[in-house]
Amino acid sequence: MIRFATFRLLSLTLSLIAASIVVFAVIEIIPGDTASYMLGLNATPEAVEALRNQLGLSGSIPERYIAWAGGLLTGDFGQSYTYRVPVSELILDRIWISIPLTLYALILSTVIAFPVGLISAARRGKLSDYSIMGATQLGIAIPNFWFAMLLVLIFAVNLHWFSAGGFPGWAGGFWPATKALTLPAIALALPQASILARVMRSSLLETLTQDYIRSARAKGLTRGQALRRHALRNAMIPVLTIIGMQFSFLLAGAIIIENVFFIPGLGKLIFQGITQRDLIVVESTVMLLVFAVILVTFIVDVAYAAVDPRLRTRK
Repeated sequence: MIRFATFRLLSLTLSLIAASIVVFAVIEIIPGDTASYMLGLNATPEAVEALRNQLGLSGSIPERYIAWAGGLLTGDFGQSYTYRVPVSELILDRIWISIPLTLYALILSTVIAFPVGLISAARRGKLSDYSIMGATQLGIAIPNFWFAMLLVLIFAVNLHWFSAGGFPGWAGGFWPATKALTLPAIALALPQASILARVMRSSLLETLTQDYIRSARAKGLTRGQALRRHALRNAMIPVLTIIGMQFSFLLAGAIIIENVFFIPGLGKLIFQGITQRDLIVVESTVMLLVFAVILVTFIVDVAYAAVDPRLRTRK
């Protein structure tokens, strides 16, 4: 187990290094100069060069990458070009919106997927099973931003049950803040619930073919009773793995949804950084999301290996 965890930790480290190089390189090839954008079209070359020196953009690309990556290792994300404050402060202000939104969407997707997958597995080959699988396939195919706009049209514009966007802040009360996050959470949860329901169904159907399930059926249990009492617990391992990985996917996937609903989370911060050429904000925030994805994947892999010894043994 120690050898397995060490190998996975090394893989995590290499993945972070590779991701940092890719993120920095992609940001660097974006057309346009930050200093020229901030000073406007009438700025003199001397003023542009002076601002580049002030922002730390005058060095070579390898020098700037080493300085940026070294700052990340020490917790220094740099200073925003636009707001002139540390990037870490901007991230801390926004992360308390993005994380609750992610958790809300994860809870909704789990609450929806579990009974749907259970019913589909219990009624395999029947009309309800085909209907559920068709609905889940549709949920995977529909882009969540299109579904988000559809939710706004129905529940905000026509029914007036929710606001079309914005976030009142947690200081305004738990219920108003949660209500503002409801439609975005539903838009995020739809495709994840569809994926999780299909995984739940497949895992249950595979478990139902085991010998102990046939023994339980031979003792007089119905298919539904054998599924609930014996198959469900053993089918949960791959499902819990998917749930753990979905947290990171939802956190990273909230970028588009936050912009659709004008929620001032990390996704909105990244979008503003791109439009304002505040590249240090974009680089640091994206790397934080990458780190969250890789870290959660690492934790899930280690926890899965702790439960199932077959994953950490060698031939």
